[in-house]
Order: sequence, then structure tokens, then C-alpha cells
Amino acid sequence: MVTVGLYYLVRPGQETVFENQVEEVIALLAQNRGHVHSSLYRDVKNPRAYAIISEWNSQSDFTNFIRSDVFHQVTAFGKEHVLEQRPRHKVYGAEREVGA
Repeated sequence: MVTVGLYYLVRPGQETVFENQVEEVIALLAQNRGHVHSSLYRDVKNPRAYAIISEWNSQSDFTNFIRSDVFHQVTAFGKEHVLEQRPRHKVYGAEREVGA
């Protein structure tokens, strides 16, 4: 299992547009092989900064999704009109959860 962090900085005034777009992206994620769960988070100290934390069975499952035409069609609008800068993605490869 891998966890992917997708990090975004949104243009001022575009927060609601971004959040609505992310709902569509998460719905697309759920339809893909290997997707386990995704959630959207907002930075309380910078309300224009967001993260989507997404769990996948494997890194290749996630990579196949972000290379798909469907993903590029949904995210193209955001890149041109909503995002202030290029998104950052980070893959966290822990195979197990850390116990308490």
C-alpha cells in the first residue's frame, strides 16, 4: 500500500471552485483499480493551501491514474484558471502503519 500526497496552492477567490473540482477528481479516483481512499484537507494557517491524501494498493496503480486522459481532462481547467502554481505530488511508501 502507498499513500500519495497531492499538494495545491489555489488562487485567491478560487477556493470554492477548487473544492468543487476536487469532488469530481475524488469520484474519478474511486473508479480506478487500486484506489483505496482519498480525502481533501485545507491548511488552517493558509486557507488557499490544500492537500489530497490518497491511498492506493500500489504506486503503479496511482501512476496509471495520473497518466490517464480522464485525469488530464479534469485537471486541465484547474491548471489554467484555479491554481496559483504547479501542484506537488509525493508518494509515501510505507507498507504498514506505525503502531502506538
